[in-house]
This record gives sequence, structure tokens and C-alpha cells, in this order.
Amino acid sequence: MGIENFMTFILTAMLFVMTPGIDTMFVLNKSIGQGRKSGIYATLGINTGVLTHALFGAVGLSVLIAKSAFAFTGIKYAGAIYIIYMGFIKLKAKYELLPEAEIGKQKTKSDFWSGFLTNTLNPKVALFFLAFFPQFITPEQLHNPMPFIILGLTFSLIGMAWYLSLTLMASTFFEKIKHHPKLGLWVNKFSGLAFILMGLYIGLIPI
Repeated sequence: MGIENFMTFILTAMLFVMTPGIDTMFVLNKSIGQGRKSGIYATLGINTGVLTHALFGAVGLSVLIAKSAFAFTGIKYAGAIYIIYMGFIKLKAKYELLPEAEIGKQKTKSDFWSGFLTNTLNPKVALFFLAFFPQFITPEQLHNPMPFIILGLTFSLIGMAWYLSLTLMASTFFEKIKHHPKLGLWVNKFSGLAFILMGLYIGLIPI
């Protein structure tokens, strides 16, 4: 299929996925603050974003974004603003942590789309894929979209396994603190501040 050193790719991808970053913080935030269901939907959203980046890379859109300063900057700031917005929502929250049974279908959909947008609007992911994936594709297949898609799907499956593991561990913490309203408010404040700092990092730190 035009892929070489596939096992090396899997091991390296595992290291990248397990390195703490914005996606890790997002999943932990949802799992600790709202329980297992929110963490699972956030995980699904993030890894759908990963597949979207893989598809963009396969059809060449990521290359166009990387070469266009205007498009790249626009996506970068859109992602930063969205993450900062989520941070302010958390900071202003007056409610304690929600029991998992009270998290409805509409809320879990929101968690999915928040995870999707957080990943998709991060141009660093697109640049990472453009730099990382071609190292494992044979030169004569670099213009074939299939190897890029297969590697993207593999990367997404690794991410799913890791973030679901984080969700299960973090949601255990949620079960312990959900009956302590004041602690829940402090978790919201801390989460909000973390998101604002991540958004500022994306928006202000040059890539």
C-alpha cells in the first residue's frame, strides 16, 4: 500500500499521542468535569478531527494551507479564539459538576463538536501530519492518497485507545468529587484558565 516501516510508525505515533497537549487537556477536562460519557464523546470528536486532517493531507489541502500565510493564520486564530471562548465559559460557570446521568444527548453532541473543532482548527496538527506521514510512505507513492489515509486511520485508532484510557481513569476522579459542589466550581475555574492559556499559546506562539 506504499507504506514502509509501519511498526516504527505505530511506536512513534504512540509516543506523540501520549505526549500531553491540547487534546489531552481537553479529554481530561471533559472526563473530570462532566464524567465518562462526555470524555468518550470528546475523544470521538478529537479523533474525527484527526481523520479530517488525514483526508486534507491526502487530497493536498494541508499543503495549500501550509503554503498560504493567510489561510494558515486564519485557521490558527480561529482555533485560538474558539479555545479561549470555551475557557471563558468554564470560568463563568456558576454550577457545580454535573452528575453523569444529567448529561443529556444535546450536551454529548456539544462535547463531540467541541473536540472536533479543537483538533481541526489547530494548524499545528496539519503541519505535523505533513512532516511526519511522508517519512513512512515510499517516494513513488507520495502522490497516492491511500497511504496517507491509512496512516491517518492508524493514528486515529491509537488516539482513540489512549484517550479512552484517560477517560476511564479521569472519570473515576469525577465520581469522587461530583458530590462536592465547591470543589466542582474550582475544577471549572482551573479548566477554564487552562483552556485560555492553551488558546493564547496557539494564537501567540509562532510555529
